[in-house]
Parts: sequence; structure tokens; C-alpha cells
Amino acid sequence: MISPRPHEDRDPRMTEGLSSLARPLVLVVEDEAALATMLRYNLEKQGYRVSEASDGQEALTRIAEAPPDLVLLDWMLPTLSGIEVCRQIRRRPNTRDLPVIMVTARTEDQDAVRALNTGADDYITKPFNMDSLLARIRALLRRASTVPTKGRLAFHDITMDLAAHRVQRDGKPVHLGPTEFRLLEFFMQHPGRVFSREELLDAVWGPDIHVEPRTVDVHIRRLRKSINGEGELLDVIRTVRAAGYALDTEAL
Repeated sequence: MISPRPHEDRDPRMTEGLSSLARPLVLVVEDEAALATMLRYNLEKQGYRVSEASDGQEALTRIAEAPPDLVLLDWMLPTLSGIEVCRQIRRRPNTRDLPVIMVTARTEDQDAVRALNTGADDYITKPFNMDSLLARIRALLRRASTVPTKGRLAFHDITMDLAAHRVQRDGKPVHLGPTEFRLLEFFMQHPGRVFSREELLDAVWGPDIHVEPRTVDVHIRRLRKSINGEGELLDVIRTVRAAGYALDTEAL
């Protein structure tokens, strides 16, 4: 449940890294006024700046006017649903890598998969624990603020420019969301090795955040769709039944 009493004291572990992030701006997109107020109070207590939008269209306007560092996005919204807002965020080049956490009262597995397929980096269902939400926000912001390693990675006909955050396959640009980029980077750093879902969660999402293992499957599908494109490019991601996934030429 959402904590009925706002946090009175700031946990120093929760604010680790905030100074280097220059007080990140979180956009709360929520049409329930009481919940929006609670979220603002707790986020500001943890050192974040907060802006608000009460419907989907207003959210897109605020993102365009003052780009946030992270969007906390409710699924059910007036004018435009959270799903459509997330879809438009991912379509726009300047917001393609914007971290998005989808907040939803829908608890069916297919709804969580749909949120992730649309481009959300994470999702949390109502009612939720505030500490859990804050942990997810910290984890996403930490990953988004990590300075990329200099250099390039290559595997088969895929190249990654880590400094420029660009991917090409067979000389053609490949557009990846932030989670898919990190997933591909990890695979290309360890070609041929099979990783379980749990190992991928620890390496790509981090050990300090709880994400369901099925989340890995969703992002693998999105990664495959992006790097394979609509042409005849062959799939280099191998699924090993009961074991996990690998970047492997055996998939060819």
C-alpha cells in the first residue's frame, strides 16, 4: 500500500547521487489529485524537483517545454492514455531515451507486458509501497546518468558507438530504447555466453531493484525487433531453453 503517512526524514541512502544529478526533475502524470499531492510531497522530501500533469496531452506539452529526467506515468488518463503518451515519447528523437515508469491499477500479466512493449522502462501497480517506487526511480536515474564507456563494440554485422550512443547493423542505424541499448551492450561485451534471466536482471537492471523475470523476455523481444528490422537480417540472439539468452553466431 502507499504509505499513509509521508516520510518525515530523508534517508541518506535514498539521496545518494542526487548532488551529481543536480536535483533531477520528475514529471508526475496523474489525474488523481490526492495521489499526485502525495507523490510530490515524498519526491520533494527525497530531494527531487517535481512537475505535474493531470492528463496525457498536458504531459506531452510539459515534456516539450521543460524536459524532465524521468516520467512517472499513470496508465489511465484523460485526453490521451499513458500508453499513448509513452508511445509518443519513444517516437520522438529528443525523448527516445527518457526514463518512464508506468503506474497502473491493472494487474493482469498482459497489461504489464503491454506497458513494457510500448516502451516503459519499468512499471508498478497500485496500490504500491512508496519506498519501492523511490528505489525504482533511483535505479532508473542512476542508469540514465551513467557516463557511457568510450569506444566501440562489434559483433557480426552489428556495431555500437558507446560514446555517441549509436547502434548500426549492416551500416544501417538501429534505434533502441535505453534498456535495450544496455541489454545489447552487455551481450556484446560477452558474446557467445548464455545468461539466465536472473543474471541479466542483475547486470542490466541492477541488483537493488525488483523486476519480474518476464520483463527480460519482453525487452529481448523488443531488442530482436529493433536489430532485425523489417528486412532479411538474421537473428543473432539465441534462446536457450530453460537456460536463458546469448548473443551467438550459432543463431545464424
